[in-house]
Amino acid sequence: MLCTRLTNAHILTMDPDHPVAHDLGIWRGRIVGLDEAVTSLTAREVVDLQGATVLPGFIDSHVHMAWAGLKANTPSIAPCERVEDVLAVVADAAERKPPGAWVDIAGYDQRALGRHLTAAELDRVGHGRRLFLMHDSGHACVVNSAVLELLPADVPHEDGFLVESAMTAVRRLRLPYSQEEIADAVEHAARVCLAEGITAVAEAGIGGGLLGHSPVELGAYQLLRDQGRLPLRVQLMAAGDTLSPRAAHRDDGIPRALDLGLRTGFGDDWLSLGALKIYTDGGMMARTAALTAPYEGMTTTGQLQDEPERIAELIVDGHLAGWQLAVHAIGDRAADLALDALERAQDLRPRPEARHRIEHAGLIRPDQLPRFARLGLSAVVQPNFLRYFGDDYSRIMGERRAPWMYRGRGFLDHGVTLVGSSDRPVTDGSPLRAVQFMVERASLSGRRIGPDEAVTVDEALHAYTVAGAYACRWDDTAGSLSPGKRADFVVLGDDPRRVDPARIGDIEIVATYVDGHRARTGKA
Repeated sequence: MLCTRLTNAHILTMDPDHPVAHDLGIWRGRIVGLDEAVTSLTAREVVDLQGATVLPGFIDSHVHMAWAGLKANTPSIAPCERVEDVLAVVADAAERKPPGAWVDIAGYDQRALGRHLTAAELDRVGHGRRLFLMHDSGHACVVNSAVLELLPADVPHEDGFLVESAMTAVRRLRLPYSQEEIADAVEHAARVCLAEGITAVAEAGIGGGLLGHSPVELGAYQLLRDQGRLPLRVQLMAAGDTLSPRAAHRDDGIPRALDLGLRTGFGDDWLSLGALKIYTDGGMMARTAALTAPYEGMTTTGQLQDEPERIAELIVDGHLAGWQLAVHAIGDRAADLALDALERAQDLRPRPEARHRIEHAGLIRPDQLPRFARLGLSAVVQPNFLRYFGDDYSRIMGERRAPWMYRGRGFLDHGVTLVGSSDRPVTDGSPLRAVQFMVERASLSGRRIGPDEAVTVDEALHAYTVAGAYACRWDDTAGSLSPGKRADFVVLGDDPRRVDPARIGDIEIVATYVDGHRARTGKA
């Protein structure tokens, strides 16, 4: 007897051996068969989907769940376009906190205001509190004098505006958040993911780096798991700076590691340890992505997170220690650094099965594409960046470089695994809206950005299912609706392959199933 049988469905399995099905059988959270293999079997529950479309649950391979959940419950200045309106929101938030407390403000983006705020402006409304305005990119912040006074004198800033490692210095003062606080935030973000048809995510860096929330952050996820509150599958990336030198046996060739030598692969179907997240540069929104030529109309070429030799050494050490690496590289100069280091690492100890990833791959020159393929790298891109920020990004990259941003076709034509993700909460996390952009390559204004990089609907869906599973090393259990794999799937109100591409992002998410059970989502 089956636990559940879906029937009268239009099932797009993403499995080339059985691409379309009408029935699907589930037993103890796994798919046991399709069509005639299950139609004659009895089931405790039969779900008649009346022709609805079913796809494997979307995999978001690069997210920041704790940040997303915390941001959702933090006062935001995002709607404000005037400095005085921003200061009014900050003043109200500060008045609600006791003297000397930290006041977090979300939604900061200098592009909406035309310039950056200053510490002096924040001082006027801070009422003695410590103000921390997080840039939407996650790569910068603005603080007031009460915070600047706590920083070492050698931390650089411009009138209270700090980027990259300088922002990290501020966050170290602000941390840690409690495990309960982190757990609540992650649960909230997970419910939102489920409402978008996402059944599994890869958390892109915990415990350190730019966006860690506690040195014992993994414990918050274990708390959710122990309490039965983890509603979808999570793979955790440890931040690169959580590794420490370890006196391992010289024959092991492991220069540094996490405590107890934990590395990629530890865990179970619900919570596991994935790649090691290593930052090389910043982001385009904050103008800190590292480029080989200046931003259009500017003199800056962005910046690396550290001395290039130190970043390369961490990449090589992580590879030697057995990790899968997820290397953040947005600008082409950062990509050069990552590619050089990964090539050196593979020369020292060949690991063709490593499945190393480049996170973002925001600006990749034509000459870099063959190197991605030769090194067996996956490109984990965020299509919604260009959907929502594409007009701005195209302007600062210029006509020659704009077509190189967040590529699709270029990667696929070179044999590079193309993986879709969101980087939530930087922007909208909806996979269907990202699929729409990958097909249309159009920003919200209608501007076509690198139209030659467009992919087909099937290729875009592949990036959020099969390729996501591959990048997260889940390909034996997820990514397609095949017998033996997890019964994680999404029911859609229409078939993305049959509607006008302009309508893909608006297709209704009817239901999301994890482990064969309909999930409670974050819908109101």
